[in-house]
Amino acid sequence: MIVLKIGGDLYKRGLNVSLVNDIKSIFLREKMIIVHGGGDEVTAVAEKLGKKQVFITSPSGIKSRYTDKETVEIYTMVMAGRINKAIVQHLLGHDLPAVGLAGIDGCLLRAKRKKKLLIIDKRGRKRIIEGGYTGKITKVNTNILTSLLEAGYLPVIAPIALGEENELLNVDSDRAAANIAGALKADSVVFLTDVQGVMINGKYVKNIPMRRAEDLLHTIGPGMDKKMLASVEALKSGVKEAIISSGFVDTPVSNALNHKIGTVITVE
Repeated sequence: MIVLKIGGDLYKRGLNVSLVNDIKSIFLREKMIIVHGGGDEVTAVAEKLGKKQVFITSPSGIKSRYTDKETVEIYTMVMAGRINKAIVQHLLGHDLPAVGLAGIDGCLLRAKRKKKLLIIDKRGRKRIIEGGYTGKITKVNTNILTSLLEAGYLPVIAPIALGEENELLNVDSDRAAANIAGALKADSVVFLTDVQGVMINGKYVKNIPMRRAEDLLHTIGPGMDKKMLASVEALKSGVKEAIISSGFVDTPVSNALNHKIGTVITVE
């Protein structure tokens, strides 16, 4: 079982033929679930609609979108509609039996709304603000995924969760992939991005033990920090390995799974 996270950059540039053919070859022999991002597309559409996007930074240095009521509606529209269906359409065009779902469908992803957020403001001071419509995933409904997988489908998941009051919640796509992989005890979770892997001291590294990955969280830089955090969460949930690798190379998933490219994070 493989959970594949496709970053927004891959969607934005179009899923290349090598990637799709690679997914197809792996899907013929192994069960797979795809989780996608697309934050840049959400930002672009929101700002075209006149809704300026606000980004906040946590005390640990992790940057995220501040999601108010209007923003979560735009986020849902773009993620579950425009991006999810474009990916599904593309995969269907290559004879892959893709089924697009948002995390709210069938209560696939349940999350707890963050009522308050501790942030670092532009002056470097800590402040508490209203939490908006961002959530932390608390439960994955594996039944719906198992049913689709057993029936031979390829689920494609948009990272929107259902809150405790049945509200729409923005959840991080990397951590959604990690939670899904953990709930299904996947063999691998692969994060495809626009870089070769994790860079430390100016060099890409091939392997990182989980303990070192936790230590690096505060120093690794924006974007990669979420993938590292998601990798650690996946491993702690029972996933055998997390791989961060480039989606812009030939047969990117196979090469990542074979450890020919990318950074492999394991418990030891």
